[in-house]
Amino acid sequence: MTKPVGGDARLIHWLSLATVIIILDQITKLWISWNFDYGESVAVTNFFNLVLVHNSGAAFSFLSNAGGWQRWFFTVIAVVASVWIVWLLHKHKQEKLFCLALTLILGGAVGNLIDRVAYGYVVDFLDFYWNTYHFPVFNIADSAVTCGAGLMLWESFTKKS
Repeated sequence: MTKPVGGDARLIHWLSLATVIIILDQITKLWISWNFDYGESVAVTNFFNLVLVHNSGAAFSFLSNAGGWQRWFFTVIAVVASVWIVWLLHKHKQEKLFCLALTLILGGAVGNLIDRVAYGYVVDFLDFYWNTYHFPVFNIADSAVTCGAGLMLWESFTKKS
């Protein structure tokens, strides 16, 4: 077997990082699902709880009560986006910050895609709050997508022409 060189090695590097994100996301979701009952909440600090919730919609529970069609709609979007991101990683493999952003988005998208296909919902468990205001509950995959989108914005403003 030959060793990948140049661009192929870079693509494998980015896909390996996405795989680590997916594994961390799935391990944390399994742990919370095995150790918590649905809706159970445990205070960790005065601004953070662990709580098991299921999100059948998209970000911030968008379309969560849409009757079920959203499961397959978001599944198709995640698959198409993942294929497109892998293509972009291959095409732009020299652009480190851009590829890091894409890799975070890819890892998060696939992490939530696995949940959506396996269960029909996404497992969320990170609950941050201030006084009585609770930010929507999220997971590691959501964090990766958010960080990736933030890096992509940062990269777009700092990229040299």
